Amino acid sequence: MKLPNIFRAILAMGLLGQLSIGVGQEFPPNKTITMVVGFAAGGSADNAARVIAKKLSEDLGQNVIVDNKPGAGGNLGTEVVVRAPADGYTLLVNSVGPIAVNPTLYGKLPYNPLTDLVPVVQIADVPNVLVVHPSVPAQNMEELVAYAKANPGQLNYGSTGIGTSSHLSSFMLAKRVGFDATHIPYKGADALKDLLAGRTQFMFATIPSVMQHINAGKLRPIAVSSLKRSRALPDVPTVVEKGFSNFEAGSWFGFFAPKGTPEAVITLINKTVNEMLSMPGVEQQMIAQGADPAGGTPAQFGQFTQREHDKWRVIVRESGARVE
Repeated sequence: MKLPNIFRAILAMGLLGQLSIGVGQEFPPNKTITMVVGFAAGGSADNAARVIAKKLSEDLGQNVIVDNKPGAGGNLGTEVVVRAPADGYTLLVNSVGPIAVNPTLYGKLPYNPLTDLVPVVQIADVPNVLVVHPSVPAQNMEELVAYAKANPGQLNYGSTGIGTSSHLSSFMLAKRVGFDATHIPYKGADALKDLLAGRTQFMFATIPSVMQHINAGKLRPIAVSSLKRSRALPDVPTVVEKGFSNFEAGSWFGFFAPKGTPEAVITLINKTVNEMLSMPGVEQQMIAQGADPAGGTPAQFGQFTQREHDKWRVIVRESGARVE
């Protein structure tokens, strides 16, 4: 059943009242749903988007495509959706950076992601995992902290860019512990390449990006940055368990739509995604990739994004990170 038919069926049951995009307009019968991802193909956000897109297309009988629009730390793709028609056929799969970090990190954005977008549903939590190169003589957090303090200024940590969660997570740890380490920002995947080569010693990375290297013994996991253990790495403790209370610095992904998108569209997409996230096949596939399925209501997701914005605003300002 195609998406417009679903709308009409719900309408017939008297649940929506009247659904229209402007006076007299109806949803096009075979229009493609576009899921914009503000990052390059192959990354964590893109992988999550493609899992959902495939199932969404199958369940709705509607063509769903993923459109990668990387650039400016996710801002480019975000703005594309902010400016798109609010008809439910353009959705955004976005993450912590463009929504919660970039409003403080960048000097001036031409939009406000908290007011110009409508939160639809959180797809997943993607904890960062603190990984070290095997050359680092540390098997756990206690040994890493001791080693860093005994070798001030001798450790380098990589990140996927200034102001990213990988950068700010390491900044938070160094500040809380009180050790000196040098931050080396990279563009995307280059950070992982240098960590694997031993040119940097540690890094907070999203679990999906390093899972294969952990399994191959090329990187050693020390701790995850979520409040509870990741289902993808259940044997790896959290930073909180190691005595650092309230240390939560992971990533997450969710659906957003342009401001003004009909509430009926938001409700339908939210319901569909929640149902898909609870399906064993989808759930297990996401967990295998290092993402913990989330779900929930649009209101819950909106409250969550506001809390994330408020938290990262303080951390970004403390770090001094700035992109003009």
